[in-house]
Amino acid sequence: MAYALQQLINGVTLGMIYGLIAVGYTMVYGIIGMINFAHGDIFMVGALLSLIALTGLAGLGITSVPLALALTLVFAAGIAALYGWTVERVAYRPLRGSFRLAPLMVRQIFSAIRALNRETGLTVLLVEQNTYQALRLAHRGYVLVNGAITMAGSGAELLARPEIRAAYLEGGH
Repeated sequence: MAYALQQLINGVTLGMIYGLIAVGYTMVYGIIGMINFAHGDIFMVGALLSLIALTGLAGLGITSVPLALALTLVFAAGIAALYGWTVERVAYRPLRGSFRLAPLMVRQIFSAIRALNRETGLTVLLVEQNTYQALRLAHRGYVLVNGAITMAGSGAELLARPEIRAAYLEGGH
């Protein structure tokens, strides 16, 4: 029975660690769509390791508080540092050069404009640098050069024009 209880405690503890990491990554990647280098999950793992180390040292009979704290600090800081280094190498470094929040915001804005137009028939004047996205969304498009309309047509017609593709879509999308 004691073995089963210990395994239950181990499972709950490990599940809490996984849950903490999952919540951290969900907030970092899912909500704000960018890398956050605060690493709160690593600090929490370090705190949990400290608790485990103090409990283990007490179980081994080490009752000297300064010695127990020093050993706990070395153990928890070492493992947390190794964990942080691993997370940096495996998870964050490959994403360093990727775009941050802007593409996520642009997708949400275009999705909202599309929904407003479809659901309410609302006309939207869109001035956008992302020519491909804007013309895919537009029923009607105009190209302005120095304040004068130089081309006009449906979004699909403008996307098909070679001069649009060459000037605004870097030779094609």
